[in-house]
Amino acid sequence: MIAVLTCAVYLPSLRCGFIWDDNAHVTRPELRSFSGLYHIWFDVGATQQYYPLLHTAFWIEQKLWGEQAWAYHLVNVLEHAGAACLVYLILQRLQIPGALLAAMLFAVHPVQVESVAWIAEQKNTLSALFYLSAMLTYLNFDVSRQRKRYALAAFLFVLGLLTKTVTATLPAALLVIFWWQRGTLSWQRDVRALAPWFILGAAAGLFTAWVEQNLIGAEGALYQLSVLQRSLLAGRVIWFYIAKLVWPSNLLFIYPRWEIDAAIWWQCLFPAATIAVFIGFWLLRRRCRGPLACWLFYVGTLFPALGFFNVFPFIYSFVADHFQYLASLGMFVLFAGTVMSLPVHRFVRPAPKIVIALSGAVVAMMAVLSWRQIQVYADNVTLFQNTLRSNPNCWMAHNNLGFELMTRGDLDDATNHFQESLRLNPSNWTALLNMGLTAEKANRIPDAIHWYEEAISKEPTFFFAYYHLGHALLITGHPKEAVKHFSEAIRLRPEYPPTHFDCGTALAQLGENGEAMLQYAAALQLQPDDPDAHHNLAFLLAAAGHPDQAVAHFQEALRLRPNFPEAHFNLANTIAHNDPQEAIQHYRSAIQFRPDYAEAYANLASTYAQIGDRIAAIAAMQKAIDLAKDQGNQTLVQQLEPLLHSYESR
Repeated sequence: MIAVLTCAVYLPSLRCGFIWDDNAHVTRPELRSFSGLYHIWFDVGATQQYYPLLHTAFWIEQKLWGEQAWAYHLVNVLEHAGAACLVYLILQRLQIPGALLAAMLFAVHPVQVESVAWIAEQKNTLSALFYLSAMLTYLNFDVSRQRKRYALAAFLFVLGLLTKTVTATLPAALLVIFWWQRGTLSWQRDVRALAPWFILGAAAGLFTAWVEQNLIGAEGALYQLSVLQRSLLAGRVIWFYIAKLVWPSNLLFIYPRWEIDAAIWWQCLFPAATIAVFIGFWLLRRRCRGPLACWLFYVGTLFPALGFFNVFPFIYSFVADHFQYLASLGMFVLFAGTVMSLPVHRFVRPAPKIVIALSGAVVAMMAVLSWRQIQVYADNVTLFQNTLRSNPNCWMAHNNLGFELMTRGDLDDATNHFQESLRLNPSNWTALLNMGLTAEKANRIPDAIHWYEEAISKEPTFFFAYYHLGHALLITGHPKEAVKHFSEAIRLRPEYPPTHFDCGTALAQLGENGEAMLQYAAALQLQPDDPDAHHNLAFLLAAAGHPDQAVAHFQEALRLRPNFPEAHFNLANTIAHNDPQEAIQHYRSAIQFRPDYAEAYANLASTYAQIGDRIAAIAAMQKAIDLAKDQGNQTLVQQLEPLLHSYESR
């Protein structure tokens, strides 16, 4: 029933597409090979975050269904449904009243929509499966004390850590459960067995914090908060999330970023209320330990996102719905357990039916709200327009909406959003880059170069700015300057194939064919299925006197892209002397896919002449001359007309 309800509520998500940074999670082309899988595990910077098991799952999914967004959404829905079922099994195992209600609230509450309808947040749904499976297995171990169950639970815990490090809070959650069950904790029975888990979790958490700061960029003025400010922030975060659980209205993809100031008196109320609730539940513990256990679980599971550690999203908001995906269980269990334990029978009869009816109404209301909330995640334009309606000063949303409009060709509106993003955040180097991309699309290359240089001045390690600056210089005929910027881009991010490809093109234009071949080879090592890189490398190999290697790369380019006229043409040129009949077939294929290919007709004529077919040679030569005249290629006309007269006079 839980699984069916979950799938029914999230059915609209199958019509949603890719949004925002989904492209950074769905495996990039350079990581789709088996060597890419190696990089996912052993190269910390190869993926956006070092969650190797998550990205292995994406790697497998990309192999199975490529770029079909609905399939990724389906996986998220099924994983979320599985997590909700595990919640029910755990609560049943613990004999907690309201197990079904709590599991259903976890399944259909609107705050969960962000985690389920956003493909990138498969890190939440998949890690939840491991987290909850490890919890259930360990609870069974706690009864049986069988080593194999402990080993299985530990294995699942490690899998969770490799998917998302919020799993590190699991051993603390288990201790809270044992304290709730027994009223005390035993070092021998409870703590000692979980000590290795605490060590693993702490190591994983500290490593993730290091990655966030040093590789993702969670550092700088916006992250410099004092201990007092972080304490104020933590209290406010806790109550913000509780408010969204109690009254899930105006849910946003990006919430406004708060100004944390100890001089504002009311900001002190949030941590004070947090402490007050803890004290109240502590005093209540002799009568009922459940509320304190739920509160400790909730705050403890939220701890990594409370603001004591820097995470990149803090640059635009301190809160996000997906941060409380697992933590929300504490409040759902507290609510469900309280509802089912109320002495309703003293006031209303028949009490059980009324409680069930009211609980069902709450679940139904949440399901309807979630169904509606899913529509927000249909695509980037819908998502960021919805965000800006309630958060108009969100510079990130302006930038992301502008980028989507730019890719759709709406350059004027895109520029307006980029300018607004820069007004709100003048240091937003991504918006500067996007201004350059928009100018380049509008064929204003000098303006584009200016914006790329501005982006680099704001962020000297901004890889994409160096790459696009190099590309703009390359297409404007400045290959030497382009190579300089491509080289810097390669230094900053050597695993990006297009940089190697374009650097190879610039080096080839400078006549440095040996270096160019090395760059094309590097591009192919990262992205073996790039037909253009195979073609360009083959062309240089043929020019360098390595026809056999050249032919192999031309053939691979044509295997990957059969309708590649230039590859057919250059392969024919390479084999024409030794195999004219095969060359003729490739010239014909080049002409088939590019009917105005004057050079292909000219070389076809020469090959016909080579095998003695004078009539076919004259016809092909005449066609080449006619096309060259139509194209204004007088140089080719002047080369071909004497040859035509020679063929005709024979």
